[in-house]
Amino acid sequence: MVESLSYRGPDADGVFVDEGISLGHNRLSVIDLSASANQPMFDDKKELIIVFNGEIYNFRELKKELSDYEFKTKSDTEVILAGYQKWGKDVVKKLNGMFAFAIWDRRDNSLFCARDHAGMKPFYYFWDGEKFIFASEIPAILKHDIPRKLNLEAFNQYFRVLYVTEPLTMFENIYKLPAYHTLTLKNGKIHIDTYRQDRVETIDISYPDAVSLLREKVIGAVERHLVADVPVGVYLSGGIDSSAVLSAMSELRGNIKTFSVGFDLENIGEADKFNHDFELAKKTAEFFGTEHHPLIVSTKDALEAFEKTVAHNSDPVSNPTSIAMLLLAKHARKDVTVVLTGNAGDELFGGYDRYRMALAGHYYKKLPGFLRALGNVHGRISKLDYKNKTSLFAQLMFAKDNKLSRVISPDIFVDDSKIKGSFEDNYISKCAGDPAECFMAVDQRSWLPDHFFMLSDKMSMASALEERMPLADKELFGFSETIPRSYKLDLFRTKKILKDAFKNNLPGFLFNQPKRGWFSPAAKWLRDPAFSRLGREILSPNYFENTRDLFNWPALNEMLEKHINKEEYNLVIIWAAITFQAWARKYRVEV
Repeated sequence: MVESLSYRGPDADGVFVDEGISLGHNRLSVIDLSASANQPMFDDKKELIIVFNGEIYNFRELKKELSDYEFKTKSDTEVILAGYQKWGKDVVKKLNGMFAFAIWDRRDNSLFCARDHAGMKPFYYFWDGEKFIFASEIPAILKHDIPRKLNLEAFNQYFRVLYVTEPLTMFENIYKLPAYHTLTLKNGKIHIDTYRQDRVETIDISYPDAVSLLREKVIGAVERHLVADVPVGVYLSGGIDSSAVLSAMSELRGNIKTFSVGFDLENIGEADKFNHDFELAKKTAEFFGTEHHPLIVSTKDALEAFEKTVAHNSDPVSNPTSIAMLLLAKHARKDVTVVLTGNAGDELFGGYDRYRMALAGHYYKKLPGFLRALGNVHGRISKLDYKNKTSLFAQLMFAKDNKLSRVISPDIFVDDSKIKGSFEDNYISKCAGDPAECFMAVDQRSWLPDHFFMLSDKMSMASALEERMPLADKELFGFSETIPRSYKLDLFRTKKILKDAFKNNLPGFLFNQPKRGWFSPAAKWLRDPAFSRLGREILSPNYFENTRDLFNWPALNEMLEKHINKEEYNLVIIWAAITFQAWARKYRVEV
């Protein structure tokens, strides 16, 4: 298991074995580079043993509260051990960081596991009622002789939303420990519990005061995230979020290295569309005087990286940008060990246009019937009309039945009602406010931990590069929940408060830019002769016999050919299918 994940931690490894328990660890040395900080690590009484992935940003402050503990290292790992010794399971409530860890307690032969508040670090486990096996990535779990059976509920969910929501994975009996949760294994039974506190009520604060406080909190979060004994850089996307992180970092230190990715589109076209943010990132780097390291990805580069990307994406997420993420991490690792990113800014502060659309739908629904009738065009109901929050969410986020039912075998296909029910029960029924506010909360609990953070962790750690997300800092995360939705977005502006917090510190050309998101020219890649050959090879019933009965192959291939010939835009389903197929063969999935 340790050997299979050696790329995540090339600096040291270790194993602890005792009656009924074995723990392994690969170390990426970031804080306290000495051998004394290697893992598995014992507490000072030799009663507790920990394996830990991540960083605790407030470990120095916590150490002051643990003065009665005899510390042997300067690491954050030992602070978790000391905290568990003093506070027990409540230690997780004290931690501000990104983490997944497990502590074996020799006093009662129990295993205590935990995952951070936002799900930035992964925690996978296999449980069949007898064997409990856990790891940062699924390939390590698969080193054991366990069934590799496809979870068909997860399969349908994946094709609907392009990822699988916790606690499921694409394998039966392999699960994700949800963000903000702990797991205790004792006497052959597991108990999973949340340590999330009830949502804090909206605070009474004026908008100008909230803007000022947010800027202060962002700078504080960035300062915490700079704690490291290795070089730290910044991923610069050309957007407000990463630029705000860079601005804050520039107030704290100089000689900053920045990294960005663009695409070689010489033979593809639309360079302005796909490289606009790449050019903005270069201009922003110049504005702050950073040492900038741009990377250009060609179609050939993408093709060569495809299978490696799928292999590292071991619980598949369909997102073509994962290729760029993998290659950018490899590029950045030449110069730094840690990078700060602007991830989570959109979800916490209202950056996506779908939030504005949800808000527009909310206001539209309040109109008198005769005015809503004006929203009908040629007998078609306006897209702003919806039955409830769940149906609106599905309208904005789900792949449509009419396309999926064409390509997934009838015996396997499940219409969207079941997936709607899952999102309703697990997320939407638990969120308050208007649809925009609700969907931000859903994204924070689903899209972020299950799609984006899982992808960013695996693509970066494939090169032993640690990504840190200051905007998802626990304190900042909590603050975002207390400010009114109207401070974040309205019908005309997105991410209002974050933009206003840094408007005097960022170059003017970053503002009033359309929201483009970080995306790749994958639709064009698929039309490249070599890439289309790969697509045809993968989307064949002979590619992997175990998945032969899952798809309607003629319909899937027709969809691919129409995309290649520019008759239809079918990137979303085609990319999901080729990613799934390559993943299924790589991990010898059973159906």
